[in-house]
Amino acid sequence: MTYSPVMPPRQVQIGDAAVFAGTTPRAIRHYHQIGLLPEPERGVDGRRRYGHDDMIRLLWIRRMAEAGISLDDMRAAFGQTRDIGEVLGRLEETLAAQEAEIKRRRAAVHRLRTVGSPLGLLSDLVADRLRDLPPGALRPADLDALLVTERVFGSLGAAIQASVFIVLATHPALRAEQDRLDAAEAALDDTVKPEDPRVEELAVQRCAHQLALDRAVEAAGLDADEERLFEIYDAGAAEDTGTRLSAAAAVATMPYDLSPAQKRCLERTAQLLADAHNG
Repeated sequence: MTYSPVMPPRQVQIGDAAVFAGTTPRAIRHYHQIGLLPEPERGVDGRRRYGHDDMIRLLWIRRMAEAGISLDDMRAAFGQTRDIGEVLGRLEETLAAQEAEIKRRRAAVHRLRTVGSPLGLLSDLVADRLRDLPPGALRPADLDALLVTERVFGSLGAAIQASVFIVLATHPALRAEQDRLDAAEAALDDTVKPEDPRVEELAVQRCAHQLALDRAVEAAGLDADEERLFEIYDAGAAEDTGTRLSAAAAVATMPYDLSPAQKRCLERTAQLLADAHNG
């Protein structure tokens, strides 16, 4: 039996180089463009030919890419004669941050599955306060309000606001009054002028309703729960979800759909409540 050793070619075209390195011709051309892989000379037929050193560089590029090293860091590593200790240190920090983010996301998904509603996507501080409410007690608009509050005032602000929704969920008469006032406010559309008497009348009713909610919060002992929330938050046991906006930035960037009459009603309600609390 005659033995015929298979001799590899001295140079190969880009397609064969891509197959061997486990990449694509398009990727190799990109490596050329960004200076990561020197562009070999073209042959007489106008095609690039890749030799042994080119293939070694391609294999290192692929292995570094699999480790998650960025193309910019690869260039730096090759420029330092493959001294990639600093590059790997930065990569380890990045992976640690990504691991923490994945952990946070898994916790959010777990809360969502456990709670069985979008409430699970809010912070633990908020979800824990509302966890014992019966299914359906929270309305979509309630969750929307908590979402906005958490974005503007953080998890503590939303957890404090949760007291109102607990009262509404457990006091049918207060919920009915809330619905009536919401309907009356919706009627203050763009056809109603801010000086319309109905605006002032509704503001007075809104103020009275909010004071009734405050009394119900105190009667249920929810104000004591709020005090404990402040203690927990001050102790650093709670963390806000995401980057919180300042109130000024929120006002400037969060669109609202209030008519001029509704906006005036909101302002007058705030004034009346301030007067009531000062009195």
